[in-house]
Amino acid sequence: MATDGSDRRSEYRTPIELKVEYKKLNTFFADYTKNICKGGTFIRTSKPLQIGTEFVFKLVVPRLPEPLSIRGQVRWVKREGEPSPEGVAADHEPGMGIRFVYETEERRAEIEGVVERLMVESLGPLLYSKLMGRDQH
Repeated sequence: MATDGSDRRSEYRTPIELKVEYKKLNTFFADYTKNICKGGTFIRTSKPLQIGTEFVFKLVVPRLPEPLSIRGQVRWVKREGEPSPEGVAADHEPGMGIRFVYETEERRAEIEGVVERLMVESLGPLLYSKLMGRDQH
């Protein structure tokens, strides 16, 4: 698997902390995101899953009645005391970069809509529009 950062940074990431819950074998984990974009997220954790692992995690989103279940794939991992993968800042904290995996286009639209709302709420509509290249002239 290529470790270049080309697909990891294709979209602007918004710094945001949301609770993430997932299961590994028979153990449940509760970690937090550090940032999010429409294509994926970074989950801070001292016990990352293996690169390539596909798993379903629940994202606790403010103002949603239920956590949002999202399928993701681990694209890269940064472990404590190990060097960062190529394309990742040398001082990056431990965790795993996750790419969202969509079963249908409808599901993609749903997840991207929620993520966009989170980004707008975090950044504000004007800054979000400028960063996303949607500046109205």
